[in-house]
Amino acid sequence: MRATLRWAHSDLRTHRGEALFLVLATAGIVASLLLATALFGYATNPWQRTFAEARGAHVWLHTAPSADTRALTGLDGVSAVAGPYRTESATVSARGTRASVELRATPRPPSVGRPLLTAGRWLDPAAPDGVVLESSVARALLAEPGDTLTLPGTARTFTVEGIADSAEPPYRPGEQPGLVWALPSAVRAPAGQVVGLRLGDPGDTDYAVQRAVTVLGAGAVGEVSTWQQARAEAQGDNRLLGQVLGLFGLAALVAAGLAVHGAIATRIRGHLRDLSVLKAIGFTPGQVVRVFLLQHLAYALLGAVAAAALTEGVGRRVPGRLGDAVAVWQGLPGHTLAGFAVPVAAVLFIGLTTGLAAWRAGRVPPVPVPRRTAGPAGGRLTGAARQALGLRLPAALVLGCHKAFTGRGRSLATVARLTLPLLLIVVALSAWTTIDRFHSSPERVGLPTALTVRSDGALDASGVRTVLGRDPRVAAAYPGVEVAALVPGQTGTIALRGVGTRAEPYPYPLAEGRAAHGPDEAVAGQGLLDLLHARVGDWVRMTVGERPQILHIVGRGIEPRNAGRVVTTSLDTLRENDPELSPAFYELRLRPGADPHRVAAAIDAAGRGHLEVHPVTNPADGLSPLRGVVAGLIAVLALIGLVELLTAIGGSVREGERDMPALRAIGMSPRQITAITVTATSCTTLAAVVAGAALGLPLAGRLIDAQGGSSGIGAGIAQYPSPGLLLLLGTAAVLGAAALAALPAGRAARRRLADTLSAVA
Repeated sequence: MRATLRWAHSDLRTHRGEALFLVLATAGIVASLLLATALFGYATNPWQRTFAEARGAHVWLHTAPSADTRALTGLDGVSAVAGPYRTESATVSARGTRASVELRATPRPPSVGRPLLTAGRWLDPAAPDGVVLESSVARALLAEPGDTLTLPGTARTFTVEGIADSAEPPYRPGEQPGLVWALPSAVRAPAGQVVGLRLGDPGDTDYAVQRAVTVLGAGAVGEVSTWQQARAEAQGDNRLLGQVLGLFGLAALVAAGLAVHGAIATRIRGHLRDLSVLKAIGFTPGQVVRVFLLQHLAYALLGAVAAAALTEGVGRRVPGRLGDAVAVWQGLPGHTLAGFAVPVAAVLFIGLTTGLAAWRAGRVPPVPVPRRTAGPAGGRLTGAARQALGLRLPAALVLGCHKAFTGRGRSLATVARLTLPLLLIVVALSAWTTIDRFHSSPERVGLPTALTVRSDGALDASGVRTVLGRDPRVAAAYPGVEVAALVPGQTGTIALRGVGTRAEPYPYPLAEGRAAHGPDEAVAGQGLLDLLHARVGDWVRMTVGERPQILHIVGRGIEPRNAGRVVTTSLDTLRENDPELSPAFYELRLRPGADPHRVAAAIDAAGRGHLEVHPVTNPADGLSPLRGVVAGLIAVLALIGLVELLTAIGGSVREGERDMPALRAIGMSPRQITAITVTATSCTTLAAVVAGAALGLPLAGRLIDAQGGSSGIGAGIAQYPSPGLLLLLGTAAVLGAAALAALPAGRAARRRLADTLSAVA
């Protein structure tokens, strides 16, 4: 045991840098996997806990005021019904901030879909103007219990009595109104009602919606929302961040395992004589295997423990969403098990790859088998190498390239192991570039307009256009309307948008097909096509109220709204079914260089309180933490690549020592001998860079488009790094490899001939 520890200590002193990089890489990998686990828990568990505590409704139906909802209690699979509650659409304002809300007449706390108070108290009949705000709209308004809300254009006011969490879809400016619970006396102009259905089996949601719409009548149902949609919106971008961290963490773990395997295999080839001596003095094959196995398990264990301790101790202090996710995750029931299982699994995987390589060390015979003497720098010169020497190219350059590309399995394995982290870095850079594209060129990813303007009714359409036309920074104002439409089969609703006119068409960001110009032509999002099992060129039928709407899908747009379940046509097409349809909002396209926030402030002032202006929500706004995640992953992958590069350099230097006497005999100087190793290392790295870029770019496009398709946005959003950035990455990798190889190669070339002969004996 003492001899084993002494040999391990000697090996550690020889490879201190490599051991440090292995520990750091393992720590980075385990930390990314733990953060991915925290984000998955943060994305799913809070909403699930709220839904369970509130006895949330699986289906919410917005109907006409005259709809008779009593028959819903007898539907198969419906265990409880919430409501009906009368509703009124309104705009409230607090501290200069406005929000569109749905006032819901709730005389008492419901048993299904019960609001969970987080501040204040429930409604009191003694305070008829009191309201309870859903937490997301309260955050948007910066409202607290005791604050006063005004309704612009009216003399009505509300007093905030409390703030509550809900399992229903959260408030989204310009897309989803916020939820406000009020007493029936405060809902003065109800325009509809809402009823919630709690099901015995959540898997029967589509069937329950279909049955409910059939009982009530398609014309009586305005909008349907389900628990799946609410859960997806609550998870938001947290699940995507978890997926990115988990995917790259697992891929980096594989790359680290391969790097450890390659390091041990290379070290075994360089220490055959030492291993034979150990066998000769009585070491068993099992003891030799345990030397390597325990040594690298110790590195992995040290990195895993450090990552787990840092995540547990300071993870919640990380600013932004990652810190919030860790704080919530640490309070979940499965936190302790996950915090233990993830590091253990990573250490066991590295131990498995270590054991496979160490097994070869146990098979080394006690008496070394003489190896076949290789020719200079990698074996017999090929015809191309001899021709290059005949052209009087530098001998060091020719022999270095020959050494790197000699047809040996070890060379290909080295290139493959070095390619994997470079490939993942290219994928990570593609993700970074795609996020930047959402901010720098939003018009290319489904956001051709920057602002949405709505009137409170005091200004008619001509008045709104007059106000908008006075601002020279507004390039175009597209009138629009959005209604909920029932899909065929009556299992849910989608967003039907009529934006722009045939004279001034809306600038659709297309990924497939063409823009909608003619009558009944429309552009659909990927989420809608998936929902209807349709494709570009099909005709689709939907129901708006009691009117059927048949549209010809001529293109697929990049649609980030409503999970892509959106079909967009011109306002003229919708007016053919409803001539009295008037614009409900205006989408504003600004001139280049215009600041959306300043334009919004100017329009709000010009509207004298009668216009509600919201910036168009950019889906990349919630992905800002992903940039830090990508930067950290690139650093981890660079460490793994550095470990593999040091392994390749060490193997190349040891193989070069066997050729040293022959190279010196033909008159090559130490500088030329050093240049051979440096050139071989640079060529190997260059081959890995080319392979990483060639494989990484298509893989990045597929992964990003697959994520876009699963989220409903659709394929076509992937953006690749610029050629300049890829060239910079490749140049840095090759020059870094050459610099790292120069020192050990130069040291080996300047050894005395007797030392060299002793090393390769």
